[in-house]
Amino acid sequence: MEAETNITESKNFIEQIIDKDLEEGRFDHVQTRFPPEPNGYLHIGHAKSILLNYGLAQEYHGKFNMRFDDTNPTKEKEEFVNSILDDIRWLGADWEDRLFFASDYFEQMYEAAVKLIKKGKAYVCDLSAEEIRKYRGTLTEPGKNSPYRDRSIEENLELFENMKNGMYQDGEKVLRAKIDMSSSNINMRDPVIYRVAHMEHHNTGNKWCIYPMYDFAHPIEDAIEKVTHSICTLEFEDHRPLYDWVVRELEYPNPPRQIEFAKLYLTNVVTGKRYIKKLVEDGIVDGWDDPRLVSIAALRRRGFTPESIKMFVELCGISKSQSSVDYAMLEYCIREDLNLKKPRIMAVLDPIKLIIDNYPEDQVEWFDVDNNVKNPELGKRKVPFCRELYIDREDFMEEPPKKYFRLYPGNEVRLMNAYFVTCVDYIKDETGKVVEIHCTYDPETRSGSGFTGRKVKGTIHWVSAKHAVQAEVRLYENIVDEEKGKLNEDGSLNLNPNSLTVLKDCYIEPSIENVKPEDKFQFVRTGYFCADMHDYTPEHPVFNRIVSLKSSFRLSK
Repeated sequence: MEAETNITESKNFIEQIIDKDLEEGRFDHVQTRFPPEPNGYLHIGHAKSILLNYGLAQEYHGKFNMRFDDTNPTKEKEEFVNSILDDIRWLGADWEDRLFFASDYFEQMYEAAVKLIKKGKAYVCDLSAEEIRKYRGTLTEPGKNSPYRDRSIEENLELFENMKNGMYQDGEKVLRAKIDMSSSNINMRDPVIYRVAHMEHHNTGNKWCIYPMYDFAHPIEDAIEKVTHSICTLEFEDHRPLYDWVVRELEYPNPPRQIEFAKLYLTNVVTGKRYIKKLVEDGIVDGWDDPRLVSIAALRRRGFTPESIKMFVELCGISKSQSSVDYAMLEYCIREDLNLKKPRIMAVLDPIKLIIDNYPEDQVEWFDVDNNVKNPELGKRKVPFCRELYIDREDFMEEPPKKYFRLYPGNEVRLMNAYFVTCVDYIKDETGKVVEIHCTYDPETRSGSGFTGRKVKGTIHWVSAKHAVQAEVRLYENIVDEEKGKLNEDGSLNLNPNSLTVLKDCYIEPSIENVKPEDKFQFVRTGYFCADMHDYTPEHPVFNRIVSLKSSFRLSK
């Protein structure tokens, strides 16, 4: 997918609207916000909204608010509040001292509802949820008025206060805005703005038994916080007339402006909270931050960086057209970010022992090796070399095909940063599996010695068996089967049975001994890896594969 907008060269449509608003004096500053509901973990799509809102505030020297839309206590948890704050901090968005909750404004929202009742713009309705749906009409047929629509202002005030005081059961009564039951926009057909819900709230406890609906609460929150541009995704475009109606009828000065943009969709990726919740509850994944998911916490645990996610969001661009992006673009961004930043070390994930028969048994050499051949500023490290090594099993074959340039009987290869070795023998166990390879080395071919006598086509990596650190390595793939599609016919997820492979007997060069959780490396010839933020310990190192080295994505120029 080509980037729709190069933000450094041209302005997207939201920036153009803001420029016009400032030029015409509609606003004299810019204030944005990110308003998640704390009912789950944030995912990659939320990252686009966070970075867009924060980026606009930075660009226009404005302010960015962090606000939880916690108006639905049935699904909200402190766990989700804390995870969301962690994610936003990690992405680099700074709300300074402006952390708000919709529940902070419950009193003002109640007063706003009373104001609408007094203006004759809201009424208490006794219809059930099912009856309200039937009265609402369809896209082609207008709705019809509730039989309770013409209650007097005095009766509505009394009933609404009774709702607040807990005199009714859940669903027994609601407060509805009085707008237009024949509107072509169904959202304007007397929407419910308050409902009874006898639920304990994570922030206000049992103080309230009525809660505002999102479409009523959100514009009030924006107006109270003096948000200038309420930027949201396209599904709220049809709700904008209601947003504008609320702030207009409540007579807020300098009311905020709602602008919609297209969501970020990744192909064959699970982002729906309902699906993820089931995966977690069924034990299929290791929590909301399982590295096979694309929650922000999961991407962080897998090893993605804030910089790679920012690059990805910028490449996707900002538009009003819905489209999907291949996951390969996200992988491209993390490769680009880590390529020059992180050291490259040798790790053997499927080990087989290699013994150099003519190398002195007790001798150990230490080679000076570049940490990153493409970035000399990362310096060098010492890598030990001795008679017994581990190499990857795929680097040896008994009967190789043509153009196989690794080890096989009689063939010579270079051990990376060390010597040329020639395979002279191999040993099998009772099952016929090769368990040991024997080679001889040519001491004249030492790396860095300037040897020019001959060349070999194959170079393989290795680790010293005497010095290597044993580690667990986790190889992650997409949680869904991409070939068969995301969903089965019954709507369930089409899970990939090979989404996680755990390798427990891997060997890594000893330079990892001082690694900390979340440290990242390139394992040469294999991929980029990250020390797991939860499970890594010096006694039991655990690494997650972030991404392989090869990519199917190419950035269009």
